[in-house]
Amino acid sequence: MSDRESLPESHPLPQLAQLVHNLGEELASFRKRALQAEATLRGYENAKASRSGELFAEQRVVELEQENADLQASLQYATEQTRAILAQVRFLRQQSERPVTGAQAVVGNGLEPSRTAKPANRGRGGGAR
Repeated sequence: MSDRESLPESHPLPQLAQLVHNLGEELASFRKRALQAEATLRGYENAKASRSGELFAEQRVVELEQENADLQASLQYATEQTRAILAQVRFLRQQSERPVTGAQAVVGNGLEPSRTAKPANRGRGGGAR
């Protein structure tokens, strides 16, 4: 019987070795999953850090849109002023092409102050273009 008693003791060693091997494989898979989770976490942290850069970019976009609106307003004002000057030039050109008579010659010599109201459009073709 001593042989039989020693025989069952020899069977647990291979089983224990198999269990240790399985635990080692399981531990390796846990380690692999932990490394993947850490890499994913680093990716999220990097994305979060880049989002703060995106927030800065969004703020810059807002600033640029405001600057663009200001420039558009300035351009519109300049366009209106240019059109007004163009209308004055057209008027002066029309006035210079009209024949000069006695009373108009004195007024047109620059000695009298200029009129603030725009005179009625007389002569060729009419109004502003």
